[in-house]
Amino acid sequence: MTLSFAQDIRPLFRDTPDVDSMKDYGLDLSSYDQVKAQAAKILETLEDGSMPCDAPWPAEQVKLFKRWMDEGMAP
Repeated sequence: MTLSFAQDIRPLFRDTPDVDSMKDYGLDLSSYDQVKAQAAKILETLEDGSMPCDAPWPAEQVKLFKRWMDEGMAP
């Protein structure tokens, strides 16, 4: 089954602190278009543990985000 932003990826980003804190940097993690446009940078920060701000994502969530990218980033 192909992953989608709405069903699989958006729920990974918590409204607080993830979405709220990243708006300060000009990135709306609730926006499909912005996440798609910045996906490579988001993946980099997820992999190096600098995002989210309070603790790294579990490896399974990072893999899910990467898989979504690899599958073409469906809305």
